[in-house]
Amino acid sequence: MLRTLDVVLIVVMTAAATVTYTIKHRAENIRDEVRRLDANIKLEEDTIDLLKADWALLTQPNRLERLVAQYGEELKLSQTLSTALARPEELPMLTSQLPQEEVKTDAIADLIKTGSVKN
Repeated sequence: MLRTLDVVLIVVMTAAATVTYTIKHRAENIRDEVRRLDANIKLEEDTIDLLKADWALLTQPNRLERLVAQYGEELKLSQTLSTALARPEELPMLTSQLPQEEVKTDAIADLIKTGSVKN
């Protein structure tokens, strides 16, 4: 005949085993997710490296000179004048950098926002 203590200990042991298994299963799922994300990051890094190499190849000056010589008349290309280039300080401000003006609210807007009129 099992005593009450034996039954309680069996229940506690079963609960502990269940919690342990659940934690282990979640950890394995998270580990698999981390591995998948690492693989995706590696793929993106490799893609970026490949695109940088392509860009370096496509922007080689001697290649561009050959293309200009070959298609210059057809595309009606001309050299850019130095006066057509702008320095960064000559560019207009970004909208986000403009000074913010205080917007004065009227009594109705104050009433809507706070429920009372400010004087």
